[in-house]
Amino acid sequence: MSVRARVLVVDDHVEMGQMLQEPLADAGYTVDVASGGAEAIAQLRAAVYDAVICDLRMKDVDGFDVLEAARKLDPDLPVLMMTAFGGVENAVEAMKRGAWHYFAKPFRLDEVRLYVGRALEQRRMRAEHRTLKQQAEDRGRLGAMVGRSGAMRALYALVERVAWSSAPVLVRGESGSGKELVARALHFEGTRRAGPFVAVNCTALPHALLESELFGHVKGAFSGATSARRGLFVEADGGTLFLDEIGDMAPELQARLLRVLAEGEVRAVGADGSRTVDVRVVAATHQDLEARVKEGRFRADLFYRLNVVTLRAPPLRERPEDIPALAEHFLEQARARNPRSPVERFAQESLAALCSLRWPGNVRELENLVERLVVLGTRDVVDLEQLRPHLADGGPEPHPLLEAQREVIPLRKLESEYISWAVARCGGNKTRAAELLGIDVSTIHRRERSEGK
Repeated sequence: MSVRARVLVVDDHVEMGQMLQEPLADAGYTVDVASGGAEAIAQLRAAVYDAVICDLRMKDVDGFDVLEAARKLDPDLPVLMMTAFGGVENAVEAMKRGAWHYFAKPFRLDEVRLYVGRALEQRRMRAEHRTLKQQAEDRGRLGAMVGRSGAMRALYALVERVAWSSAPVLVRGESGSGKELVARALHFEGTRRAGPFVAVNCTALPHALLESELFGHVKGAFSGATSARRGLFVEADGGTLFLDEIGDMAPELQARLLRVLAEGEVRAVGADGSRTVDVRVVAATHQDLEARVKEGRFRADLFYRLNVVTLRAPPLRERPEDIPALAEHFLEQARARNPRSPVERFAQESLAALCSLRWPGNVRELENLVERLVVLGTRDVVDLEQLRPHLADGGPEPHPLLEAQREVIPLRKLESEYISWAVARCGGNKTRAAELLGIDVSTIHRRERSEGK
């Protein structure tokens, strides 16, 4: 029970309302009393309540009117009715209209406290269930794909267009770039969102186990098969099966997968017959499948079957403008998992430093870094001093603009340092740096000569 739970008691007999107010307050509730139906409806509109105890028979505006108003304002608000006119008819009518419970006067106070507690507990559990359900949906929907860069907006648009199809999809991208998030978004944004989403990494299991995992097996099909297994294709029936890193799948399994895609039937290992399944397959890989087809390591017919629609998860280095939002998103999640951590936010200079990194591990690498900073952090703000020890080789050289943000420096010095920084970012290629800066390469050479470099 929450000590902050607020209960409204409604009875046109003032002494009855007062009689209930004291024991409920002693039980830890905040209790308001309304002396009639009209007053109760006004209070329901003015404040948020967790439960209502209402007399059924009142002048002008009766308990049924209060019940109806409460249900309109909050369908989950438990309303417990009470009346001196006990009887099956009134009880059935109140319950039909949505009352949570029904008391017949006279009643025992301990009974009222018991049922109010139960009503509040059920309300709390429903709220938690809705929250967990929403969180689960958010993890699968576009809301889990953080970023407003051009590359991500283009990806969102494609996901929304493709989600409503049942055609196979091939998601391509580097490790850690969020390919499974794309697959989940395809599932939860489409017509199959009410069905199961089943994911398997094709590199996580050896060939024999992956075959059984995907297609199932009958009892006694092989040594150790002491019971039958349905397999992931059957478990995903009516939904989506996500095959991660399909480029590493063994050739024998590729042939079986092709058969399922072509015929919509799956045969368990050791079974005599096949079973029809309705499964959308979303596959992902960081491999160059075209090259593997040429090498004979991936079936051309399977590649063409999977490559009906291709989506690309962009690497993090191609969307640095998304890094601040991603870092804040991961910080919020990490703080929830580590509530004792003092870390609350990033300094702007730290976010700028994160934006200048290459991120070979992509979004997953950033997420792991943020988790490490939250776990090991000792101050509320992650500044450069705290960030640098967690970066490879101490991280990149500070961007020249960071110094300019802290103090005013001569414009010529800032310009010179920025050109030097750009050349370094281009691996020493002055021609490329000049192109990016929009200046002639001779300008860079002239400045270097004047500075004695």
